Amino acid sequence: MLQKNDVAPDFTLFATPDQKIKLSEFKGKNVILAFYPADWSPVCSDQMALYNETLKFFKQYDAELFGISVDSKWCHLAFSQSRNLHFPLLADFEAKGEIARKYGVYDEEEGECKRALFVINKDGIIKWSYLSPTAINPGADGILEALETLKTK
Repeated sequence: MLQKNDVAPDFTLFATPDQKIKLSEFKGKNVILAFYPADWSPVCSDQMALYNETLKFFKQYDAELFGISVDSKWCHLAFSQSRNLHFPLLADFEAKGEIARKYGVYDEEEGECKRALFVINKDGIIKWSYLSPTAINPGADGILEALETLKTK
């Protein structure tokens, strides 16, 4: 898993069925990447709902949030609409798990992303990362603490 001070690998992933997001387009902003195993699973649903409620706090730190899993863009669309999410879910679908592998958070045995968080600074450098047990919602406290340290630098 990539660690503090590693350069965040760039990527381009589908955010909607007809729109892609490229990480490098967000240079100059802080970025939160929330890798998670699967749409519709109970812990992932709770985690994404929590981040949806926490968005206003992330925005105070000039941070953009992206959820990433190996689900398809269509699955993400349905999940996002059903949960009324206000941040993009990115489809690491084809080649399956390619971006999760670059970040060192692909679970080969399960064929899905591990539950991992990355806070990337405005220069594209990872400043905080955390690997959570799959069955545990990591919450938002670690993200907010990491964003607070970026504010003081």
